[in-house]
Amino acid sequence: MKKIKNKIIATLLIIAVTISFSYKSDFFEIAKQIEIYTTLFKELNLYYIDEINPAEVTERAINNVLQNLDPYTRFYDEQGVEDAKIKREGQYGGVGASIVYREGNLIVREIYKDNPAHKAGLLVGDKILKIDNTILKDQPEEVTRAMLKGLPNSTIKIQVKRQNQVLDFNLTRETIEINPVPFYGMVDEEVGYIYFMKFNKKASKKIKEAFLDLKSQGMTKLIIDVRHNPGGLLNEVIKIVNFFIPKGKVVVTTRAKLDKWSNTLKTKSQPIDTEISIAILIDNRSASASEILAGALQDYDRAVIIGERSFGKGLVQRSRKLTYGTQLKLTISKYYTPSGRCIQELDYTNRDQKTGKVPKFSNGEVNKFLTENGRTVYDGGGVTPDIEIKKPTQTAATKRLLTSDAFFNYITSYYYKNATISKPENFQLNEKEFNSLKEYLRNNAKDYQLSSEKALKKVIENIEKDKLNIKLQYNALLNQLQLEKLAALDENKEEILNHLTTKIINRYYFKEGEYQQKIKFDKTIKESIKILKNEKQYTAILN
Repeated sequence: MKKIKNKIIATLLIIAVTISFSYKSDFFEIAKQIEIYTTLFKELNLYYIDEINPAEVTERAINNVLQNLDPYTRFYDEQGVEDAKIKREGQYGGVGASIVYREGNLIVREIYKDNPAHKAGLLVGDKILKIDNTILKDQPEEVTRAMLKGLPNSTIKIQVKRQNQVLDFNLTRETIEINPVPFYGMVDEEVGYIYFMKFNKKASKKIKEAFLDLKSQGMTKLIIDVRHNPGGLLNEVIKIVNFFIPKGKVVVTTRAKLDKWSNTLKTKSQPIDTEISIAILIDNRSASASEILAGALQDYDRAVIIGERSFGKGLVQRSRKLTYGTQLKLTISKYYTPSGRCIQELDYTNRDQKTGKVPKFSNGEVNKFLTENGRTVYDGGGVTPDIEIKKPTQTAATKRLLTSDAFFNYITSYYYKNATISKPENFQLNEKEFNSLKEYLRNNAKDYQLSSEKALKKVIENIEKDKLNIKLQYNALLNQLQLEKLAALDENKEEILNHLTTKIINRYYFKEGEYQQKIKFDKTIKESIKILKNEKQYTAILN
């Protein structure tokens, strides 16, 4: 017995020494690397021939480290921390406009209805030249963006260039509330519709308000649209799922490296409606909290999921405070739906270190799971809808077009050519407008270039440096590339026209108008109405 006891003590001592050595070894390695960076930074700062910006060098070094982990682990300076807070809180002091930075200028990208920019008369497409007395040309982007924000009731002067005119505006900043539910309404006498664009602190409150209002109008069936919804706060999605399933049900489980950050999150309140028929609309831009919502209601057979396979973000982030008001938002865990699925698509752990390519879980072996009613669902690669609405694969030409300055500028041109348009529920573009867009792209090629065009130009520049003359061949190839690029758009004509319709309506009727049009013409919404009204089909899908 004494020998056994001694053996146990010896084994425990070995384990303790091993753990201690391992901890010290890890600690030493971390301290060593920090010291190397500190001494390198000191030498650079003291002896490098040109002046260096310490903050810029450090931020670049940090970002280079983080970019090899995953796209959600990020460092925020003081301004970045403030911007992240605005997104979480859903409100800030500002003018109520979305802006984009292009070649040293701020361009108004979207105006939010009934906010200072709208009331003052700013328009989408305006190029901001001055804020107060500061000329913006070539100012750093973060400086110019920050100048638009400020305390509510503070005043700001903005000078813009619009269609070759220079105009001045005086605005009073207000508290800008980002409404996560910019539109809801009755599609017909039975079906209610809620468009939901982000999970900020106001999300569950606004969803509940919209739901109860629609119920008072006679709603007996519900569509919740989270297409293009990138997600947000985890506690908000728990509350929203809880509206439709009983108290005490698991909504999501998180598994982290540290046990204290692993958690099983359940519904805490009595639901507001466990009977109403629900359709959740998702697409390939529905991510994170949107996928938890769709995944949980699918696992409990509480809603029919309609649309495209979702984005596939099964990672959870948490912010950690650093020194001097900075923060690190890092991935701390993976989440799992009630059936046990992790819907993460990209496997960052096994990134190819040579090529940087990240493998997809959906390309490997996916696992089967069962919903509460015994239906089969799968992990990896997002939430797969119960009813898939197939669309042609986007060509490279279409992907580039929808984010190009040429597309934005065409809509601006359309707006100034058309003082008014018909009401959103009657507005629809046709073949003529598609051809008009293509003609505009032909004449404004510099604002719409594929990566292959840019690469070709670089090759030609190098050839010219070598004193070789192939100008004729190059022009012929470039012309052919232009023709092929525009022809490739025909494969996605319907999708391009839908995007164009949405963006044009926004100029006249804001976000609200976009969805007034969609509930009349959108194919996925039409399909969901059909399924909700066919009780036999709806029940069959869930069973």
